[in-house]
Amino acid sequence: MKNKPVHIILILNKIISLFLLLFLVISTPYSICYANSDPYPKNQKIDVLNYVFNITLSDEKDEIFCEEIIDLRFVENGIKKIRLDLVNASNESNGKGMKVIDLLSNNKKLKFIHENNNLYIFLNTASKKNDRVQFKIIYRGIPEEGLYIGDNKYGDRTFFSDNWPNRARHWLALIDHPSDKAKCEFVVTAPDHYQVISNGLKIEETHLDGNKLLTHWKQSVPIAPWLYVLGVAEFAIQYFDEFKGKSLQTWVFKQDRDAGFYDYSNPTKNALEFYENNIGPFSYEKLANVQSNSVSGGMEAASAILYSDKSVVGDRNERWRNVIIHEIAHQWFGNSVTEFSWDDIWLSEGFATYFTLLFIEHEYGRDEFIKGLKSSKKTVDNFHKKYPDYTVIHNNLKDMKDVTSVQTYQKGSWILHMLRGLLGTKIFWKGIRAYYLKYKDLNASTKDFKTIMEEISGKDLTKFFDQWLYKPGNLVLDGVWKYEKNLQEITLELKQVQKGNVIIEMPIEIGIDYGENEYKIEKINLKQLNRLYKIKAYKEPLNVIIDPNMWVLKNHTLKKIKSS
Repeated sequence: MKNKPVHIILILNKIISLFLLLFLVISTPYSICYANSDPYPKNQKIDVLNYVFNITLSDEKDEIFCEEIIDLRFVENGIKKIRLDLVNASNESNGKGMKVIDLLSNNKKLKFIHENNNLYIFLNTASKKNDRVQFKIIYRGIPEEGLYIGDNKYGDRTFFSDNWPNRARHWLALIDHPSDKAKCEFVVTAPDHYQVISNGLKIEETHLDGNKLLTHWKQSVPIAPWLYVLGVAEFAIQYFDEFKGKSLQTWVFKQDRDAGFYDYSNPTKNALEFYENNIGPFSYEKLANVQSNSVSGGMEAASAILYSDKSVVGDRNERWRNVIIHEIAHQWFGNSVTEFSWDDIWLSEGFATYFTLLFIEHEYGRDEFIKGLKSSKKTVDNFHKKYPDYTVIHNNLKDMKDVTSVQTYQKGSWILHMLRGLLGTKIFWKGIRAYYLKYKDLNASTKDFKTIMEEISGKDLTKFFDQWLYKPGNLVLDGVWKYEKNLQEITLELKQVQKGNVIIEMPIEIGIDYGENEYKIEKINLKQLNRLYKIKAYKEPLNVIIDPNMWVLKNHTLKKIKSS
């Protein structure tokens, strides 16, 4: 019975919306087309500069109320309508979703249509390029996704965002696409027994009448929508250190105070120092590690990282240590330098995975680094057996459930490692610093990254990027070797036996082990499916090893045969 009035209201609202749509189509020179070949369209005619989300939360109900202010700039002349992402309440979602109450600009009401999870705003006059406009959108509703409202593991009520990858639209009106980065502010009014964490700096905390607390966080660096974060809970909070004048913080459930303060404080500062020293400046105003019950692993929200409630155990174990390192690496790649398109998600996940290994190599030693590479390779191989045609870079991704896979993480990481081996460590780091400097707080594509690495190295990397990122498959070698004593040389025959007769071109090291600590490295170039290589050797080696330093992602066999 309780759902029946809501159902009737929704039907009436839909009829009214359809009537308004018909009226606008007839009375205006423009119309709306809901069909779009890109289910996650970029909104390149406008550039949002800043969002202010004035949100009210309560303990009595899960409905949120928001007065949102959007400040944007027009990129083109003649724009008469604006489209934003905002999931609307519907029968299919049992009434969950947002309902727009009013929409204004300069205190004047504007016509709008909110349907099919799009919010269309109709302007009174056509835009002029570079003009700025500000809108106020007033809405309310119960989020189906995006903002998780419920009890944590201790039975305490909490509110936590989970915007990845395109779920911010379930509770925020915005352009929910990584190509549109904007500053943001969260002004949250909640019962005063909660503490509130969000992006950027806290600029106000005021007790209000009625046992309410207003908390205002301001993010002054533009970020993509999935990186907007909100956490509201009864927290234990520790300001445990500073990094170049920026606060390092821990926010955990009050029951996990001791274990959480211990777990989250390490290796946070060391990771920040390593990445800033090797890549470039940390972009954000603070770094907070936050325990939540909205994510199962880690979520790299800018300046306030969310971790699973299970991450707090009080022993600084390796698994969660590595998650912290990974999410901090994302502050540079994914957060500051953000992929322009979901097709290039490896620029986020592959980079964070490899730079986690690079910090591990720096902090914990080469053996731990190699262990990580081997683990990643095993994951890549297993995935490839199941999905042999999978490519790291997507081709016009249509379904967001496919945005990531272990290949975007693990194979993406290995591709960066191979690039480092190809260019040399010094040139690799120089290219990474140049890439970060150019695209810091902006968007980038794989093409942009390739261009920078080519400029720095002086090498044409077209073949490398094409075969590892845009095409499927892994390198598989089958080889034999023998020593020709009369010629004092090793004959090495290598066949590429990966499926499809696809030739992978790569330099690869060959280790010559003479024993008694005498070791030699030769480098050959793989360019054919089957090739003989002649390597000078003054005596017969004990062993010949393919890729002894693990620079190439491959599987191989190599056997010694008798000389003729």
